[in-house]
Amino acid sequence: MSINSKLYEGKAKIIYTTDESEVLLADFKDDATAFNAQKRGSIQGKGSINCTISSKLFQQLEVHGIKTHYIDSPAPNQMRVRSVKIVPLEVVVRNIAAGSLCQQTGLQLGTVLPQPLVEFYYKDDKLGDPLLTRDRIFLLALATAEQVDHITHLALQINEFLQGFWQSCGITLVDFKLEFGLDSQQQILLADEISPDTCRLWDITEEDPNRRVMDKDRFRRDMGNVENAYQEVLQRVLKVVDSKNL
Repeated sequence: MSINSKLYEGKAKIIYTTDESEVLLADFKDDATAFNAQKRGSIQGKGSINCTISSKLFQQLEVHGIKTHYIDSPAPNQMRVRSVKIVPLEVVVRNIAAGSLCQQTGLQLGTVLPQPLVEFYYKDDKLGDPLLTRDRIFLLALATAEQVDHITHLALQINEFLQGFWQSCGITLVDFKLEFGLDSQQQILLADEISPDTCRLWDITEEDPNRRVMDKDRFRRDMGNVENAYQEVLQRVLKVVDSKNL
């Protein structure tokens, strides 16, 4: 595989074209951002950690019938993916109240939701990625009703699998963000990444509200030990995946 040119550079990844028209190369960066890129920094090794975790989770999801854009990982910080047209919606699945849900509703941090909550946000930095209703999604022609229903169904399926997987890692899945894309056959594929950057992850064995945090909140809230938390998540993921492959 040869890399042709840079197609796109985002906050966490650089996407390159390759000599295969429907295959792209995602290069994961160590750059870290928060609050719509108002806070910037770097997390040592983050690119390789997030790429490896995402690769392992995409492979596990494929086994469970969830179609993703993942092809393979030629280097620790690189992932070959199928070319997709990203649906401009960030899909957030919440199991426990945290972050903006607490700020916007008054729910207490850590409140277990009676059922998973699926939310859609407009993927637009200039607008601050606002929360959307279904009618606003259709008004802006961001997705069809059928696509929204299918994405919601997939998000709940993915949540069910990830809850069990993270629990086997000794981690509680609080909430997480997903992105989906359409391939050349207009098939919806799970895209982007699943990592401590996109998931809220709490150590099951830790009751302290600060020490339990194993995700990007450590960077957002200046909690320290960010690299250690990411490394710990990686090691637990690899241990569980290795045990499944025995």
